[in-house]
Order: sequence, then structure tokens, then C-alpha cells
Amino acid sequence: MTSDSEDARGAESGGKTDESAPARRHFPDRRQAIDEFLQRWAPGPDSDLLGEMLETVCRLARDRTGRGELKMINKAIKELRRAFKTFAPYQHVRKVSIFGSSRTPESHPEYKAAVSFASRMREEKWMVITGAGDGIMRAGHDGAGREASFGVAIRLPLEQAANPFIVDDPKLVNFKYFFTRKLVFVKEASAIVLFPGGFGTQDEGFEALTLIQTGKAPIMPVVLVDAPGGIYWQHWRTYVVAELLRTGMISPEDMHLVRITDDIEAAVQEILRFYSRYHSMRFVKDVLVLRLNSPISDETLAGLNDRFADLLRSGRIERSSGALPGEHGEFPDKPRIVLEFNRKSYGRLRLLINAINAA
Repeated sequence: MTSDSEDARGAESGGKTDESAPARRHFPDRRQAIDEFLQRWAPGPDSDLLGEMLETVCRLARDRTGRGELKMINKAIKELRRAFKTFAPYQHVRKVSIFGSSRTPESHPEYKAAVSFASRMREEKWMVITGAGDGIMRAGHDGAGREASFGVAIRLPLEQAANPFIVDDPKLVNFKYFFTRKLVFVKEASAIVLFPGGFGTQDEGFEALTLIQTGKAPIMPVVLVDAPGGIYWQHWRTYVVAELLRTGMISPEDMHLVRITDDIEAAVQEILRFYSRYHSMRFVKDVLVLRLNSPISDETLAGLNDRFADLLRSGRIERSSGALPGEHGEFPDKPRIVLEFNRKSYGRLRLLINAINAA
């Protein structure tokens, strides 16, 4: 499923930004030319956003932006456009991004655990996304199989080509920049699973948790998986508790955003339970909409209000009679509950979703 965070910010501003108005006032001829160009070559409901992008291009020229910076912007847009096009046909299929060391050999228990996990997710009709390299990335594709695999590769001087399970597949996307690749890893995923790895794995794990903790990505399961009997993530948790939680650099509720296990089936069920009743979330201005796969009872709703009143800026957790206008018609048949969320207690929000699923 795709992330709603960026679309939500557009909905909050009515789909337009403040930059478009000055352009229309001060450069009416330019804006008219852009509008005429879009009408001929790119007509459609999103022409306002495309127009703003072209306005930004004009501003880059006016600012005399350096050629190196222009090349970076150009390449980033091309990479993202290609990635979005690749994932678009599968937007309604849930996917899990799998991270881990590229150096893990096929004989290692962690490799076998990753193969087992990916195979189980394929059985549950999920697809997997990995970095397309060796080690745990290869194991993810090994377990999921080619048809259920996406590769999100990075071009590095010392890295080998894509692993044989995804090489030359149309679902393989190559990136020059880490930042565009990272965006796709999180945007296209409904869950994040990390096996033991090096700097890159730690980076991806902390970034995913930061995005969820700050509301820049929708809440999703983040599961840290060891091979049976492994202690890699236990040591990670010891450090986080001793140096981040103890010193107040994170809140106790933030620990609810992550699950550590060495049991593959427990990892699978952690993800499946999260989406058992809960479906997705979206902000519409100050209102958080939680879409559900099945409705909750009056008793459950009352209990949620009693237990999670601290999440509210005002009002109560209530049912919605249908999709809000700012949702643009997404999932119209899903039952919904709405709340004025305080936008800071995302660990507690995860517990609210857990309670909805468990009701």
C-alpha cells in the first residue's frame, strides 16, 4: 500500500501551495504559457501540481542554480518517476521491505531465516522489496520468488550486480541516490523487517522508526528478526534502552513502535495482526481518519475513548458516516473512525490500533 503522508499534506492545503499565487500575480504571461502547455501535453486533474513543478523549474533558472545541482534534481525526478511507474500496477498489493547484511552467506542461519520469512509472506499474498543485492537481500527474493519480488538497487562502485532472483526483472529499479531509494523503500511498504546487518541496516531501521515516530510515514509494523537463538537485536535494544530511553532522548511509548523476535512465525503474525481490522490512515486537515476492514462495536468505541483520551486535542473518537471529502474517494466502502489526534504520541497511537485489532 502506498503511503498517505505526502498526499495528506496536499489535502491539508487544498492541493495547492502558496508559491502558485505569487507566480500568477508577478508572471502572468509565464503562467499562461505553462497552463497552455499543460492543456496540450499533460491535461488532467493534477495539472495544478504539474504547473507548480514547471514554475519551480523556471525559478531554478532565475536563481541561476548550478549545473551540478540541476543534474541532481533532474536525476532524482527521473528515478522517482521510474519507481512510481514500476510500483503502480501493484499498488493494492501489500509489500514488506526487508533489510539486512549483503555479506550474510547462504549457509548462515540468518539467511535461512530470511528465506523462511519471505516465503511465509508470499503465502499470505504479500510481496517483498529488498535492495536486490546479495546476503539478506538475496534471501528475501529467494524466499518470495521472482513474481512476488521488487528490487530497489543502488549503484555503488564496489557492489555486484543484482542477485539472480531479480536481475533483468521489470520490477527491478536502479537508483543513483540513497535518498530517493530510501523514500521508495518506505513509501511502498506496509511493513518493515530488519535482519542483522551493518551501517546500512542500522540506518534504514532508525530512519523508518524516525519517520513513523514523527508522523512523516504512516504507522506500520517494524519487526527486528534474529535467527533462532540470535542476540543481535537484543543487544540493539539494550543500547536503545540504556542510552536513548534512560536519558529521555526517546519516550517510553516509542518502544511500542518496534517488535523484536527470533521466531519467524511471530514476525509474520505481528504484521498480519496489524492489518486484521485496521486498514490505513490519513490526515484530513486536523482530523486523523482510521480506515477499518470491519466496524467496531459501541462498547469498543466507548472503551477506546476511555483508554486513549490523552491522544485527543479535543472532542472524542467517533465514527464517520463515510469518506471525508479530503480523502478524494479512497476506499469509500471502509468503515472509519475519526479523531483530532495530537500528532505527537505515535507510540500511543500504535497501541490504539492494537486495541482496535484486538477488540
